[in-house]
Amino acid sequence: MCKIIMFLIGAFGYGLVEVLWSGKTHPSMLLAGGICFSFFGYLGKKLKNAGVFIKALAGSGFVTFIELIFGIFFNIILKQNVWNYSSRPFNFKGQICLLYSFYWMFLSIIFIPLAQKVNNRLQNK
Repeated sequence: MCKIIMFLIGAFGYGLVEVLWSGKTHPSMLLAGGICFSFFGYLGKKLKNAGVFIKALAGSGFVTFIELIFGIFFNIILKQNVWNYSSRPFNFKGQICLLYSFYWMFLSIIFIPLAQKVNNRLQNK
């Protein structure tokens, strides 16, 4: 049950971040958010003694990887056109870009400890 709750928090949280940032989201981003927040709970535990910068890099790397996989699948293969970073510098096939990876570093500083706390609290029930 803990994993389901973590997933749902991430799904709705990621969707909310997208709506606040761009005014819209896509159902695929709810799936991505659930995966990322669940992994952030794991990262928080695994990197408990690591510094903030290491956690931020790990979180950003993971989210960027998920966005690449989802971008290839939903944007390129299924042609859903959920997003396109082609106009951004340092992008890869329009699916990921350095700027958004940088943004995810800052959000990881917030969301990794949050996911760890939620995960710990759920497991202590």
